[in-house]
Amino acid sequence: MTQVQAYRVQQEVQLRFLSPADVSEVKKLCSEWFPIEYPDSWYDDITSSSRFYSLAATHKSRIIGLIVAELKPKSKLNKEDGDILATYYPPSMQVAYILSLGVVGDFRRNGIASLLLDSLLSYLTSKESVGCKAIYLHVLATNTVAIRFYERRNFRPHSFLPFYYSIQGKPRDGYSYVLYVNGGQPPWSLIDYISHCGSMIYKLQPCGLPRHLYRAVRNVIQRFLSRPPVQVTHNS
Repeated sequence: MTQVQAYRVQQEVQLRFLSPADVSEVKKLCSEWFPIEYPDSWYDDITSSSRFYSLAATHKSRIIGLIVAELKPKSKLNKEDGDILATYYPPSMQVAYILSLGVVGDFRRNGIASLLLDSLLSYLTSKESVGCKAIYLHVLATNTVAIRFYERRNFRPHSFLPFYYSIQGKPRDGYSYVLYVNGGQPPWSLIDYISHCGSMIYKLQPCGLPRHLYRAVRNVIQRFLSRPPVQVTHNS
């Protein structure tokens, strides 16, 4: 698919929010796209509740893609996601969770997923949503297509989630990915604390010794903590 062809397809696509009338169509699409089975109540919620940002991409009235996200306070995060934001943010601070993003097979590689994600990002970085400080998602460790897509959009791996999914009764690993928006910040690492303390010592400048000591300690800890990046496997 050339860029010109993709552009032509995008020109024919319309975006609209989901409604209760879309439940059966959305249920069929999700069963084709995702290996996870969602309860009927989930489909009712994403097509009717104002808690969700549920946007569909349509082509000649047919749903060809959708994105579903939920805004929630930091206090409502699951345990495995509780450290997404820096600890100084209050429990009421908002984050957005992308529950699903999918595109019909014969419309992929036309920029439809980017169109949907761009719409969500535009909403979450508007003045009305300035209280949202991070956007995160979970993804199967073997779903390299999705991982590459999000990494191209500046999402970064946050944590490895062993046995996070159950696919046809078998445990599968996953990752969480995060994009910080509206000035949001992740928790400080040990290196961050050392760098901060070192900069404070450097500013005081009582003598050269603290600076040399700080640099030596920082280098030792950095070598100790350094590790190769997470390797992602791909199933053809």
